[in-house]
Amino acid sequence: MDFKEIILLSLDAIKERKTKSILTIVMVMVGSSLMIAVSGMGAGFSEFFNKQTSNLAGNIMFINPAPQAQSGGTGPGGGNNAGPPPVAKITLNSAVEKRLSSLPLVKEVIPSYQSRVTIQSKGESKDFAIFSLNPQKLRVIAPTLVYEEGSVVRSNDPSGMIVSSDVALPPGESTPFLSLGQTVQVSYTFVDLITGNREIETKSFVIRAIIKQSGNPNIDKAVIINEQIGNTLLHKSGKFDALILVAQSPDSIDSIETEIRKLYGNDIGITTVKALIQTIKEFTSGLSSFLLSIAIVSLIVGAVGIITTLYTSVIERTREIGTLKAIGAQNFDILTLFLVEALLIGVLGATAGLGTGVILGYILNTGFGSSSDGNESVPVFYITDMARVWFITLGLSFLAGLFPAFKASRLLPIEALKRE
Repeated sequence: MDFKEIILLSLDAIKERKTKSILTIVMVMVGSSLMIAVSGMGAGFSEFFNKQTSNLAGNIMFINPAPQAQSGGTGPGGGNNAGPPPVAKITLNSAVEKRLSSLPLVKEVIPSYQSRVTIQSKGESKDFAIFSLNPQKLRVIAPTLVYEEGSVVRSNDPSGMIVSSDVALPPGESTPFLSLGQTVQVSYTFVDLITGNREIETKSFVIRAIIKQSGNPNIDKAVIINEQIGNTLLHKSGKFDALILVAQSPDSIDSIETEIRKLYGNDIGITTVKALIQTIKEFTSGLSSFLLSIAIVSLIVGAVGIITTLYTSVIERTREIGTLKAIGAQNFDILTLFLVEALLIGVLGATAGLGTGVILGYILNTGFGSSSDGNESVPVFYITDMARVWFITLGLSFLAGLFPAFKASRLLPIEALKRE
């Protein structure tokens, strides 16, 4: 039997068992499309993540007070009482700032305050995070930061406020909430430590600058004011919420972290951009592996479907196999016939899986990678990845067809012709 004749016979066999063949092809397609979708989502998120982290300075670390473990007791009847709220082990103040600034390889330390405030503008009130530090140092944290035209930034501006483009024009809205040169009223709610009463501190600010998307969540989702004004408005009494330490180079980060641990042990919290990137990479890698394992299982299910379909085909075509052997077909011809049939199912399923995988990738991305501000990852499909999945699917299809094909090739012509 020549190869062309084998292909035609394989196609006829698939057509004769149309329903079974279609179901098997669909199972193969589902497995390959899931692998394509997961691969595209993983590649897209990696590109999105690399783009976002490229906007962060690699030579900075964030110093925060490490909260003390909350203590609890046993109440009447054996129940547990919650106990007092967590208390910071070390207060970040000017003394800690100066001590950290004196460490070798430290370029500078930028103190900051953080909280939430209410901004009243154009008859509306919205809550935003507030980030208080020297405005001139913003580019130290986000080197790629870009201001919109007309923006003016001053280090000692008592009434100046800087906002991001997402704050000025919230996603999904057509009318700007804030504009350059506009005067707004900012309110901060706090509890007076002496009277215990709830108080509201109010101050007017002028929008001096608007920042385009920087990739830094502290900047993109917050309003920014001068450090000294933030201390007064937020009633911080000189107790910083965070210190942003700037190293002389990214290579110095590990050495500086070691020195800080020698000074303060675990009583202080340290977050580096390097550690943040590593944590997110590990998380995304674990998620991708989990999704990929589901896709592989689906592909294996498709391979089992091929085994079942071809094995059933061998039983149903026993007399046909006996006839082919009686007229001169060799064992190798029968083996090739069923392997080609398995490969054809694999080719059709894998090829259909490429297209459906791309579509599925975009559909799944709306659930995993969507963002309310429109800043989201987009699936990226590389030809090499798609080709790899295509060949893996073909390989599994070939392996799945080996057992039925071998069984068919070993049938004796006389015994095959006797069966009904």
